[in-house]
Amino acid sequence: MPDAPAPTTNALLDVLVAGGRRADRLTHVRELPARDGVQGDWPAWADASLVAGYRALGVQRPWVHQTVAADAAWSGRHVALATSTGSGKSLAFWLPALTSVRADAARRALDPGRIESVARRGAVLYLSPTKALAADQLAGLQRLLDAAGTRDVRVATCDGDTSPDERRWVREHADVVLTNPDFLHFALLPNHRRWSRLLRDLRYVVVDEGHAYRGVFGAHVSLVLRRLRRLAAHYAKDGAPGPTFVVASATTADPAVSAARLAGVAPDDVVTVAADSSPSGHRTFALWEPPVVAGFEATHPDDPSVPTATEDAPEHPRRSATAEAADLLADLVLAGARTLAFTRSRRGAESVAVQTQDYLRPVDADLARRVAAYRGGYLPEERRELEEAVRSGAVRALATTNALELGVDISGLDAVLVAGWPGTRMSVWQQAGRAGRAGADGLVAFVAREDPLDTYLVHHPEAIFDAPLEATVFDPANPYVLAPHLCAAAAEVPLRSADLAAFGDPAAVTDLLGVLVARGALRRRTSGWYWTHAQPAAGMTDLRGSGGSPVRVAEASTGRLLGTVDAASADGSVHDGAVYVHQGSTYVVDRLDLADGVALVRRTDVDYGTWSRSVTSIEIADEPAHGDAAAGREVVERRWGPVGWGYGPVDVSSQVISFQRRRLPDLQILGTENLDLPERTLPTMAVWWTVPESVLAEAGVDADAAPGALHAAEHASIGLLPLLATCDRWDLGGVSTDLHADTGEATVFVYDAYPGGAGFAERGFELGATWLRATRDAIVRCPCHDGCPACVQSPKCGSYNAPLDKAAAVRLLDAVLAHAPD
Repeated sequence: MPDAPAPTTNALLDVLVAGGRRADRLTHVRELPARDGVQGDWPAWADASLVAGYRALGVQRPWVHQTVAADAAWSGRHVALATSTGSGKSLAFWLPALTSVRADAARRALDPGRIESVARRGAVLYLSPTKALAADQLAGLQRLLDAAGTRDVRVATCDGDTSPDERRWVREHADVVLTNPDFLHFALLPNHRRWSRLLRDLRYVVVDEGHAYRGVFGAHVSLVLRRLRRLAAHYAKDGAPGPTFVVASATTADPAVSAARLAGVAPDDVVTVAADSSPSGHRTFALWEPPVVAGFEATHPDDPSVPTATEDAPEHPRRSATAEAADLLADLVLAGARTLAFTRSRRGAESVAVQTQDYLRPVDADLARRVAAYRGGYLPEERRELEEAVRSGAVRALATTNALELGVDISGLDAVLVAGWPGTRMSVWQQAGRAGRAGADGLVAFVAREDPLDTYLVHHPEAIFDAPLEATVFDPANPYVLAPHLCAAAAEVPLRSADLAAFGDPAAVTDLLGVLVARGALRRRTSGWYWTHAQPAAGMTDLRGSGGSPVRVAEASTGRLLGTVDAASADGSVHDGAVYVHQGSTYVVDRLDLADGVALVRRTDVDYGTWSRSVTSIEIADEPAHGDAAAGREVVERRWGPVGWGYGPVDVSSQVISFQRRRLPDLQILGTENLDLPERTLPTMAVWWTVPESVLAEAGVDADAAPGALHAAEHASIGLLPLLATCDRWDLGGVSTDLHADTGEATVFVYDAYPGGAGFAERGFELGATWLRATRDAIVRCPCHDGCPACVQSPKCGSYNAPLDKAAAVRLLDAVLAHAPD
């Protein structure tokens, strides 16, 4: 039976508010007007067959931004293409790239006797942050080439899942290779001699979803691309130009600067194309705050900023964003809307899908079967099936992590729910861009979690709609990131002095090479720096900071592989006794074998979930040195009278020590079990502030109250730092103590949750007063009595949010800010 026509956005908004019964949860509605498209002409240089192929697929004329970007790339200029989701960025880079490949093929056909014709065969390398996106682009390319009737362009994906025989064919024959930075780092560059044909003839490098490369991951990928450029120059004929880079990205601040830093070229060499000329339908964007649960109310008659509550106020005063999103998703599905619900975690995606199915099953069992979850950790064939099911309409609603934020071509959606702030405005607009059928109208709803930032945003819509987009921030000069890539580069081809400028400031790179030589990682000769060890240098670093190879989750009775879990999260998510959820089915972990990287599970229906508990300690790794924080990675200190501020390197040690079983859905604690897992150490960068006893006394915080006050201030400050830095709460960690061994005073630390740091803590250090004022205001304005997830509780606290003292935290922050500079 064909699907009914899509409901209008007004009708969908009425579904959300349930005819007015849920209207109090709607905090703001912003209408985003439609935009007409502006078309250009096909470039004169464009291959006629490819143009015919695009026309056969329905693209009669390109949008202006597509032709501008394509012209710049064809002329050999690097391009930063930063336009909205669904604006057709792929045409802008495939048209010049494939035209170049076909021109070389034509030259070979016309003059096969010339040696140059045989030797030169322009190649294209396409990089995406996920295998799913590369597979999606391959399918699109094949549709284009079939429509064009061309048989002379050989296209293939090549990644960690590709067999040795397939890799050999790709090396020897493929004109266009679609892969990811991980394969480039671990396989292609270390084995560059086998890939010399592609490197010698590399004409274009396409970096898709460039905004995904931020923080430490972005720094790693930037250095991988610099190694790629170096090897391409190594194999190219004298005087041959290097490859042209096209960085396609979501709309972002300073796209040329970000693209240039990513590719390792000068910003002046990059052409920015950011004026989106594609059509866009009218979008209705709703901000939504889940309701207060029964038993809680803010009732202070004189000052609503003073929190009060009934005596039986629950621990979680507002309904969870996942439960609320499941309700809304079920209602949208019943109304005939095809919908994506983005969640913050894998657990959240599974939970929203299961709850939505439970709501729908008594009403329409067929609709319940057309709801599914999509997340990282699924097997590739499962992900492909789900993507196709959404395209075809077999699945009408998908609860997903940000795995579907990046580029996979899923259109024809009527609505998008965003359950929890995704970390950046760039991400929220990427997710929102999925709403609307090929330029038709669409509905977007942001559902706030109980989190200081989410609560702030639904009551300050200008922070979403009117604030500028973030720049993509990453630091390729981070020595923790740069050092292993210098070793990898030396292993590929010995490093010469002339190479150093490609990796940053030559003097700083030379100093770091000296450290590597002193530690025995490299050897210095008059001709350069050499890697002389038997093991591969690429194994020294992990691009995604996952802490090693993923842990496989397998069914103990059958050996069937269910999925994978990142190594960094395995201790806390697939420990012995943990509950693992896969497409609505629950499994209990019998044994986690860290040596073999496998968690063995058994299928069991349970009515509880598991939450792990960890302990964390922190040690300052250097001696104080006064000065500018950006000058180096030594400790830098500032004073606010008696209050001290510091920024510098730290070692963070953490260990998962126990877990709780909590009944679902009320989260009642059923029991606690201890765990015996190894301690992990993270070298990173942190910002901290210290409070002497005199300031604690000013705040009226005695020895009993200090741990709870510091802990609450730490949680709230972590929740608010993403307002000031291009990061997410999950990019940060924190530790607070009433007496720290290194400072000798009560101290709150906030650190970057990545090896070597990512620049987020440094931003907090630079904007300390602004940061703490926002933190204090967020706590005060929350109407709860003793603290809740909207102010001082943290969803990732390793000690189950204990101890916390909201009122003492406000007094402490007031006392600290009293000493802040004007």
